[in-house]
Amino acid sequence: MSREKTIAKLIGVFRQYGYEGATLSRLSEATGLGRASLYHHFPKGKEEMAEAVLEYINSCFETTILASLRTNDNPSQRLRVMCQNLNEFYSQGQNTCLLNVMSLGQANDLFHAPIQQALKTWIDQLAQVLVEAGIESTIARQRAEDAVIQIQGALVLVRGLDDIAPFKRILANLPENLLEDKIVS
Repeated sequence: MSREKTIAKLIGVFRQYGYEGATLSRLSEATGLGRASLYHHFPKGKEEMAEAVLEYINSCFETTILASLRTNDNPSQRLRVMCQNLNEFYSQGQNTCLLNVMSLGQANDLFHAPIQQALKTWIDQLAQVLVEAGIESTIARQRAEDAVIQIQGALVLVRGLDDIAPFKRILANLPENLLEDKIVS
């Protein structure tokens, strides 16, 4: 099995169990590889597996979500496409955000910098779209941060309530809410 296919299978384990709960037994079972084979692909063990998973997820996020914010379309269209892509990326809200899961416990100590950078990049690019739409930069930044908070919070509610409606509602209303003219204090 290729390294990329192995990483794709590891994602589910880290999403479901977090870093601490992603035991070698679970990782081995998910991939169908024995421990020796896992160490062949990832000589540094679980930490390297988690790094690879984060890099893979960040790459997918870049090509599906962030790229949609950098097109030549008008800001409203870019935000709508971002929300459509977020819906697919998180499987209609059913996939836990890996950045969220990996920001807990020991994983936060190990992966804080790349998680922080991924979130900052998303917020920065989202704020840039809002500035291009004519929103003052400070307000644009606040709205971008609030959007990420709403998306992440909706993903938590989906898990806790076993109901995708909050996630769908946030994505459906987000473009309009981000571009509204009135400044909310």
